Amino acid sequence: MKQKQSGFTLIEIAIVLVIIGLLLGGALKGQELINSAKVKNLATDFKNIPVYIYGYQDKFRALPGDDKAANDHVGAAAAEIGNGNGVIDGAWNSEVANVESYMFWEHVRLAGLATGSTTQGATDYVPVNASGGTIGIMSGTTDLTKAAINDGTNAIRGSYVICSSGILGKFVKQLDLQMDDGNTAGGSMMATPVTGYAVGTQAATAAKATADIDGAASYIVCMGV
Repeated sequence: MKQKQSGFTLIEIAIVLVIIGLLLGGALKGQELINSAKVKNLATDFKNIPVYIYGYQDKFRALPGDDKAANDHVGAAAAEIGNGNGVIDGAWNSEVANVESYMFWEHVRLAGLATGSTTQGATDYVPVNASGGTIGIMSGTTDLTKAAINDGTNAIRGSYVICSSGILGKFVKQLDLQMDDGNTAGGSMMATPVTGYAVGTQAATAAKATADIDGAASYIVCMGV
């Protein structure tokens, strides 16, 4: 006697497909939330640094890193003071002892405005972003040879320039859209590839157009404030 074969009904197959769809949708939504949280974290870095500057200025009438009385104001060592010229001298990514852009972090931390090591040269002294890249600040300039980044003609605008490195292109686009105008080669926020970057070389610091941003590549993002 021939035995009747059993199989899945169309309703059962439909239910399975719906469940798979829900699982995939949930996974994609979860990844989207993770990405959004990372962009929000990166944006917070750019927003917090001006708060450190203005908080320090309100308290001491001086610029962190440039403060020539930092030893009296926050207890910095005698050699770890600025020249008081109203400019944060040095490149944003400088790691040279007692350069003002490097001392900035020591001064704001000693003032209680930011957390982190106050010992120059310590492994955890230079702050890092949500992607593990470094964060820094320098004074703005109209000189392309000294600009942190430029649009090919003009240096990025702002009294101060904040830069954050090691940011994937897919986050760069979202970050610029959230913080500026969505144009990574212009405006108050620009991006340039990490590879070949060097302050003082115009060709290496030219910003990359949004359409040319590679979602999987690493970039330095700078914002003028």
